[in-house]
Amino acid sequence: MTRVFRLVLGGALIVLATTSMAAEPEHAATDANAFLVQAASGGIAEVELGRLAQQRGSSPDVKGFGERMIRDHTQANRELDALATKKGVAVPEKLDREHAALRDRLSKLSGGDFDRAYMKEMTADHEQDVAEFRRVSEGAKDPDVRAFAAHTLPTLISHLDEAKRIESTLNGHAEAAPAAPTALRIETLPDDR
Repeated sequence: MTRVFRLVLGGALIVLATTSMAAEPEHAATDANAFLVQAASGGIAEVELGRLAQQRGSSPDVKGFGERMIRDHTQANRELDALATKKGVAVPEKLDREHAALRDRLSKLSGGDFDRAYMKEMTADHEQDVAEFRRVSEGAKDPDVRAFAAHTLPTLISHLDEAKRIESTLNGHAEAAPAAPTALRIETLPDDR
């Protein structure tokens, strides 16, 4: 190898390494920003659909779940908005197209049909949310975003568990109740003494 070639090759490796190191924080910031935008969009939808559950639902469990979605996601949305503002990330303030279509579809249902469709959506949505928040809580480069995801994750897991329980009940698969204790029958045998 000539000396010039080695210098050019060495310089290229330095530029490549520097570019790679500079791109990593930028990529991490982009991932964090995307997560914040996605989480905000989902949180807005949870509140809106929770209101719809209170209006259109017939089951007290579904109405109660809708109320919990409003309460818990309103709180999480406030925290997320503060974090997004701190990070300089613009997050949505209204339903995106996909969630608006879901709201419109569900708003045409009522009673048991609404209850089953809403809880099916809530189960599927919270399964995705739990997976995403777990991934971010374990691997996000931004410590504030990681902490937000970790702080919110237990609530989402609780929502998922409740959604599954309600959905199962609505579909006629009531959770198995503990078996009632059976009475012991004691027989006395004649004494063969």
